[in-house]
Amino acid sequence: MYLRARESVVLNFNPFMAFSPDPKAEYNDQLTRATNMTVSALRFLKTLRAGLLEPEVFHLNPSRSDTQAFKSFIRFVPSSLSWFGAYMVNAYPLDMSQYFRLFNSTRLPKRDRDELFTDEKTRHLLVLRNGNFYTFDVIDRDGTIMKPLEIQAHLKYILSDSSAAPAFPLACLTTENRDSWASLRQELLDCGNEEALRKVDSAIFCLCLDDSPIKDRVHLSHTMLHGDGTNRWYDKSFNLILTKDGTAAIHFEHSWGDGVAVLRFQNEVFKDSTQSPTVTPQSQPAAVDSSMAVQKLTFKLNDTLKEGITKAKQKFDATVKKLTVEILEFKRGGKEFLKKQNLSPDAVVQLAFQMAFLQQYGQTVATYESCSTAAFKHGRTETIRPASIYTKSCSEAFVREPFKRSTAELQQMIAECSKYHSQLTKEAAMGQGFDRHLFALQYLGESTGMPLPDFYQDQAFAQISHNILSTSTLSSPAVTMGGFAPVVPDGFGIAYRVHANFIGCSVSSYPARNVHEFLQCVHKSLDDMFNVLEGKHISK
Repeated sequence: MYLRARESVVLNFNPFMAFSPDPKAEYNDQLTRATNMTVSALRFLKTLRAGLLEPEVFHLNPSRSDTQAFKSFIRFVPSSLSWFGAYMVNAYPLDMSQYFRLFNSTRLPKRDRDELFTDEKTRHLLVLRNGNFYTFDVIDRDGTIMKPLEIQAHLKYILSDSSAAPAFPLACLTTENRDSWASLRQELLDCGNEEALRKVDSAIFCLCLDDSPIKDRVHLSHTMLHGDGTNRWYDKSFNLILTKDGTAAIHFEHSWGDGVAVLRFQNEVFKDSTQSPTVTPQSQPAAVDSSMAVQKLTFKLNDTLKEGITKAKQKFDATVKKLTVEILEFKRGGKEFLKKQNLSPDAVVQLAFQMAFLQQYGQTVATYESCSTAAFKHGRTETIRPASIYTKSCSEAFVREPFKRSTAELQQMIAECSKYHSQLTKEAAMGQGFDRHLFALQYLGESTGMPLPDFYQDQAFAQISHNILSTSTLSSPAVTMGGFAPVVPDGFGIAYRVHANFIGCSVSSYPARNVHEFLQCVHKSLDDMFNVLEGKHISK
């Protein structure tokens, strides 16, 4: 699906997740944090490739299985029997096949269908600053991570480089339509840029050093989701972005993997870089000749490429100008309160989105919530469909006739929505959703030239495939927020998190929708539900 898509990866596919600040404020210095996070990422790489990374496990009964005692016991059980030991305590190992694409990987543009490229032999890091490209080795010939103070010295050298931004910033090409980018990439190769492109494609990852600080969370969202198009290589498996004030985020290409794999990496990098930092704000970079170690990449550009870059930048600027992002924090309560009511926090927030859209636009629309299917080999995602007959009835009761129902009736309706949503979530996680099944049948039919059944031409199928509310949630102390763009021009892109005592949303839209008004409706919907759950009447 992803590799055949011809739209730009920017806004259409690539999301971001922002790191929480380092608890020690002085460690949020750009150079210090970039060094520590780079070293922590390399430690993760080494652990992964040595086969020592702790498996990802879904614990149905964490009190029995997510303990040091059980981990110590299972370590000595033969691998042929370890699955049985895990099964006995309701612990299910998850698929981790995506992880090898985390490093040294890039999506290569090709006509009609892109390719994923990985070269695990290379040892260098790609750094982008001010639209310029730099590389240097971060792992030596013996496979050992370079000394952190040397890495710090090289990053300081790059941050000190006063070179002007290129007149034709090459990175803009990765924002293009994939077929256009494929043609321009071939032009790059024909102009003698093969070695430089190979350096970019095979780099362990891309570190982006921005020269400006973050103003607020809306600015953070725009910066990490798309930036200005000149200082990201959007095709890399991930870009680790650090702004002038040390705000950090991961922007990742979606075809190789999903948020669950990236979140595990992000959790480990945050924990390691904050609890075991390798450099301090007082550290003096090593006395090494960075001018010899750091290679600044240059690219030969002909008139066709210059024109292609100019058009790509113009198109990019026009597209991102249309995107609006707004943030909501609902501070009346969160996970703790909702769990005391025996409700699924996720179900309640999804219900708020249904109520809000009904209140704003007077209708119920197709809604998408992603769910990991990593319980299966090579599992990716399935769709949870939060819009149901239960949410429709409940939303109409709250929005259209709130004073005709008793508080007890409204509480019961919320409980029914929660129960059904939990059922849908379990079914999706266990491969019992319908979206991927129907997509696979459609793909098989189209790839073999078979005429598709009338079902696929039905208006109802077209409607449910047009996801106006596209939603996703990932929760971690390492992540302060995330975001993505709408998947359709008249939709909302809703990234949300249910914290212990508050609920946060980052919502994006294009001009066809009013995101500010939508978030006002979300806030009112949550307020109304919290009033009902507390036994109060709905406010007018």
